[in-house]
Amino acid sequence: MGRKFAWLAGWLAGAVLFASPAFAADTASAVLKDPQGKEIGKATLAATPSGTLLTLELTAAPPGAHGFHIHTTGKCEPPDFASAGGHFNPDETKHGILNPEGPHAGDMPNIHVPENGKLTVEVLNPLVTLSKESALLDEDGSALLIHADADDYMTDPAGHAGGRIACGVITP
Repeated sequence: MGRKFAWLAGWLAGAVLFASPAFAADTASAVLKDPQGKEIGKATLAATPSGTLLTLELTAAPPGAHGFHIHTTGKCEPPDFASAGGHFNPDETKHGILNPEGPHAGDMPNIHVPENGKLTVEVLNPLVTLSKESALLDEDGSALLIHADADDYMTDPAGHAGGRIACGVITP
């Protein structure tokens, strides 16, 4: 009976932790829109002990391979989304997961959108947090961007990923 009680007590403690407001602060989201303001998808971000887990759910994205990055500023002013700044890079490294002097903290794998424009992917980014050090939810926020072309994972500053075709401000 003692083991069952210990298990139940642990489960209840976990349930209380899961429901606590502090846990809720460890999540964020973003609505991605194209330059015309049309919603093309959403992202959810969740803090984990290993980094930030991003779940991207696209519903109307342009087909093809696209660079997918976190940018430094939480602004998405069309048409070019330049207001989002460069890649999130608190350690001032070079761009690219294949670059020996990289990557930027905001560098993530390319996404490959099928012809129907719908895609769901999960990406674990171990280099960013929602709060604390390397925080995406800092004073000026940050944004998720999808680029027109695939990232080459090497070339500074953005992997020849082309123009910015979708942007979403990350919000708590």
